[in-house]
Amino acid sequence: MRKRHLLFLSDAFLYTLSAFGGPQGHIAVMLREFVQKRKYVTEEELMELNALAQVLPGPSSTQTLVGIAWKVGGLWLALATFLLWILPSAAIMCAAAISYKMFAERGRVADILKFIQPMAVGIVAYATYTFANKFLKTRVSTMLAIGSFIVTLILQNAYAFPILIMLGGIVSSALETQPQENELRVKLFANTNPNKVMYFVGVLLAFAALGAIINRTSPFSLPIRLFENFYRNGILIFGGGQVLVPLMYTEFVEVKHYLTGAEFLSGYALQQALPGPTFCFTSFLGGVTMGNQGYGVGGQIIGSLIAVIGINSPGLILILFIVPFWEDLKKITRIKNSLSGINAVAVGFMATALILLTKPFGLNWMAYAIMICTFLLLQFTKIKTPFVILIGVALGLIF
Repeated sequence: MRKRHLLFLSDAFLYTLSAFGGPQGHIAVMLREFVQKRKYVTEEELMELNALAQVLPGPSSTQTLVGIAWKVGGLWLALATFLLWILPSAAIMCAAAISYKMFAERGRVADILKFIQPMAVGIVAYATYTFANKFLKTRVSTMLAIGSFIVTLILQNAYAFPILIMLGGIVSSALETQPQENELRVKLFANTNPNKVMYFVGVLLAFAALGAIINRTSPFSLPIRLFENFYRNGILIFGGGQVLVPLMYTEFVEVKHYLTGAEFLSGYALQQALPGPTFCFTSFLGGVTMGNQGYGVGGQIIGSLIAVIGINSPGLILILFIVPFWEDLKKITRIKNSLSGINAVAVGFMATALILLTKPFGLNWMAYAIMICTFLLLQFTKIKTPFVILIGVALGLIF
C-alpha cells in the first residue's frame, strides 16, 4: 500500500473520532480535512459525491467518505476506510447493548435515562423540523409529506415504507423531468451490468425467503430475519440517520416488539453522544433484540454484526457500483428530481415517529418540557447534540 494511502487511512481514523453532528456536520469536517488540508479531492468532487449520496439510499456520510477513498486508492482503500469509519462506534454500541440489561437490573438506568429519553425525542423533533424546512418547498412535496404521515400513522406497517418511498420518487420525477431525458437514461443503463443488479436484489429476496421458510423456533430464524429487516431498511432509507429512526422505531418497537420504546430511545441517545455514523445505532438494536430473545452475550454480538452489515451493505454496494460512472449518471436529472419526493415522504415518516415516540410519556408533563427545551436548545443555540446528551446524563446522576 502506498504512503499516500496509509496517510489517508490515518486521516480517516482521526476523522472518525471527531465526526460529531450528523451528516451536516460531517460534510463540513470532510471539506476541511480532505479538501482544504490534504487535497485528496477537489471541493467540486466532494460536493458531487455528497450529492450522489443524497440521491442513493443508505448512510450519506459513509457513502461520501467511501467515495473519496475510492477516488484516492480504489476498491481496497474504500473498504478499509469503511471499516475504520464504522467499527469504533459500532463496537461501543454493541458493548452498550450487552451491558444494558445488567445496569437495568441494578436500577441505575432508569435514573440516568429519565432525562435522556425525552431529550432523544427532542432531537427527533429538531431533525423533523429541519427536514421539513429544507425539503417542503412546493405544494406537491407538502402533500406527499402529509399523505405519508397519515398513511404510516394509520397503518403502522413496515411494508408501507417501501411503497410510499417509491410513490414519492415516481411522483416528483414525473412532474419535474423533461422528456428529452429519456435518450441519455437509455444510453447509461445500456452500459449497466444487469447481473450486478440481480445480485443486489437477490440478497434481499433470498434472506426474506429464508426468514419466511425457517421455523420460528429455530435458533437461526431470528438472525436471518434480522438481517433481512436491516438490509431492507438499508435499501429504503434516503437522507441518512434522521430517517433511520422512524423506520426502525415503527418496525422494531411498534410492529414486531423486538425491544421496548425505552430501550430504543436509550440506544439512540447514546449514539447521539458518539462520533461516527448514526447508522451504528443499529448495532445496539441488533444486540438488544438478540438479548431479549435469550441468545446470550455471543448472540448479542452476532446480532450487532448482523445489524451493522445488513444496514450498511446496500449503501456500500451502491456507492462502489455507481462512482465509476458517476460522470454519466450525474447528467440525468430524473434521478435527482425523484429525491425531492422521497425526502418529502421521509418528512412524513419522521413526523409519525415523533408522535409514536411521545406515546410512552403519557401525562408526564416534565418529559414534554424536557423534549421542548431540547428542541429549543438545538434550534436557537450553538450547543451541539453530544453536549446536550451529556447534560442529560449529568442531570440524571444528580437528581
